[in-house]
Amino acid sequence: MKRTRRVAGGVLLLFFGLGVLCTATARAQEPSRPQPVSAAQLQAAIDKLGDLKYESRTDASRLVRRTPAAQAVPALIQAVSNHTDGYVRYRALVLLSGFNDPRAKDVMRESLATPNDRLRSVAFNYFEYNPDRALVQTLANALEKETSEFVRPALIRALAAAAASFGDPSVRQLLVREAARGQDFFRSAVIEALGDYKATYAAEAIAAIAKLDGPLQSDAVLALGKTGPPTMIGVLAELQRTAPRQVQPSIAAAICGLGVNCATHENFLVETIKFADRNLGFQELLRTAVGGLAALGVAGRAEVFDPLLTIGVPSRQESTRAPITLALATIALRNTGLLISVLEKMADRAPALELIGEGFDMLEEDYAKERFFALVRRTYWDSAEASPTRALMQTLIGKLDF
Repeated sequence: MKRTRRVAGGVLLLFFGLGVLCTATARAQEPSRPQPVSAAQLQAAIDKLGDLKYESRTDASRLVRRTPAAQAVPALIQAVSNHTDGYVRYRALVLLSGFNDPRAKDVMRESLATPNDRLRSVAFNYFEYNPDRALVQTLANALEKETSEFVRPALIRALAAAAASFGDPSVRQLLVREAARGQDFFRSAVIEALGDYKATYAAEAIAAIAKLDGPLQSDAVLALGKTGPPTMIGVLAELQRTAPRQVQPSIAAAICGLGVNCATHENFLVETIKFADRNLGFQELLRTAVGGLAALGVAGRAEVFDPLLTIGVPSRQESTRAPITLALATIALRNTGLLISVLEKMADRAPALELIGEGFDMLEEDYAKERFFALVRRTYWDSAEASPTRALMQTLIGKLDF
């Protein structure tokens, strides 16, 4: 989360601190329902979505999110289509996605063909979570010409979601092909997507990659743990004997992912993190072990939160803290329900939220964050006024500043 800069001079610091305190107090209680604003206020907020000042951008987004959909959605659609600032168009499209309005689909479809990389990325993100059989061929055709490092991973995930939803053999073949060719960065995105969407049809192809030493080995191993089938246990067991040390945490996570001896493998991951935290020079091993716990958390294992927090909260080593904050933020974005269920049981949530907030600031996944924000906001509005759920959502909104 954004840190307050020190201001020279006690008086200035005092007034600055009072200003922050007043602002925080003003935002202390989330409104119980969407708040209408004037057309001029809404337009002014939209215009500030591209402001260079973080506070201005954040305040503008906050106002738009809390405006009733009947008022906000048409204004956002207009901004996506006509605003002169390309970044404002992008932010407007991201915010539009959070309203869960059927009118967004047409805007997203039109954005698939825009030359604006950011807009295309949002549109592909949207169709990952809202697969449309009518667009499968459009997505497949886009893969042949999409070269943007910023956009292509989102397109890959949209195709993987389509393959999972509709079982199109041609799309499956396309994804298996892409896992085996091109730049490692793009191949990594394909392998991850195949794992996340449990593409058993790609298991043999992923296993072949997992057997090769190199930068994609850990990605492939983790994907095997997500896709199954159980016959892949043999492949992973062999890799336990032969793979390099830095891949071993991914293998442990993958075996647990297939439901085999989880307690032992999770303990191995935790002990690896502790060892790497105490001994400098093992950062790659630490990152891999933390990534293994993150994958298990995304898959639904609440047990990973305790070690991540136990190690991450007191750590002042950036080499340890940064991977853990990213892991927690990733779980929050990809399995929000699990995060909420874990937080509900915590007596003191502040340390966990501090780490998650740091991770949110490090992740450049605006669309995923907006999905998270929208879910939390709707849950807040739908919960009883004095309920623990509403109180937790209020805390999340305040700590994560949205």
